[in-house]
Amino acid sequence: MSQRKKSVSDIDLAGERIFLRVDYNVPTDAKGEISDDSRIAESLPTIHYLLERGCSIVVACHFGRPKGKIVEELRVAALRRRLSELVGADIVDLGGPSGAETSEMARSLQRGEIGILENLRFDPREESNDPKFASELANMADIFVNDAFGTAHRAHASTEGIARLLPAVSGLLMSRELEMLGRVIEVPESPVVAIVGGAKVTDKIAILRNLTSKVDAVLIGGGMVAAFAEAKGFESGRAEVSAEEIEAAEAILADSSALILLPEDVVTAASFDENAVATVRPFDSVDANALILDIGPASVTAYSKVIEDARTIVWNGPPGVFEWESFSGGTRGLAQAVASNTSAITIVGGGSTAEAVHSLGLAGKMTHISTGGGASLEFLEGKTLPGVAALNDI
Repeated sequence: MSQRKKSVSDIDLAGERIFLRVDYNVPTDAKGEISDDSRIAESLPTIHYLLERGCSIVVACHFGRPKGKIVEELRVAALRRRLSELVGADIVDLGGPSGAETSEMARSLQRGEIGILENLRFDPREESNDPKFASELANMADIFVNDAFGTAHRAHASTEGIARLLPAVSGLLMSRELEMLGRVIEVPESPVVAIVGGAKVTDKIAILRNLTSKVDAVLIGGGMVAAFAEAKGFESGRAEVSAEEIEAAEAILADSSALILLPEDVVTAASFDENAVATVRPFDSVDANALILDIGPASVTAYSKVIEDARTIVWNGPPGVFEWESFSGGTRGLAQAVASNTSAITIVGGGSTAEAVHSLGLAGKMTHISTGGGASLEFLEGKTLPGVAALNDI
């Protein structure tokens, strides 16, 4: 997949009208102010690339979950202001996200001008991938550029529908996502180590099944270690582990061609509370009334030795409740081990894993941090992403 889709560098864009789909679904604070503008910043290389070629650009994004209705606090005005600051140019408010006036304004943008549409999800036709809405969007430009990897797993009008109506290529960010994640799936350099965390094994069963046939070792962490404890016949504490999860863990342990590493010790607590007393216990001796909230120091040491020898590392899901200091040791230890292996290609999945790496100040030490949580997960599961599949083949 990473090598079969055209990008902006594969076609002549000189002076063209561009419909640029981006992922600006950024977090905001209690006052509604943008608290992290990294998703906006990550679109800048593509925007500058297009401006350098004299393009006019219609920027399109969603913000929050308005569910097809106009929600005042989910308007894109704050996004427009921040984009203007980062680009260093005025951004035209195109209104909409559809309609004759909006379409006319979009097509009247001059070379080097940028406009932004109102929240795409204010229109219920966006998420239903309505062909008429896709056509209205396509009429605003001559070429579609998708730089929103975070939404590539959704077949929406602005990601999949429009790509059927215009020449459709990936932006620089999308192209890098496909290249880096594709390395894990297609031609990784061995040894390949996967670090997989998360609350439930059923949430990660597909990625585990897909990766275990492609990697040399899988390091298990997160709340799902309870299911693996049950699968090994150990006590899992007070965690609610379903029969389905235990069966999934048993299947992975029995059928995997990769080395599956389970924790040697875990950090437990009597309750799911930030201030609960943390207790380190051997993995096979967890108290029946305890909750497993992190991997322990011996596990960090053992996992770090495997990470040290890796040449490709893919990490999806933190090994513990890293937001709480008492239960952050596993995440911090593994992040430092990954960052220290400067010989490896290191690919960090989006969502909470990316948040953890950023919070530890280690993002710059990783080869690639994905911008798409759900999209990166489905990609690593081996699923076809509609927003990618719809792009033009090379």
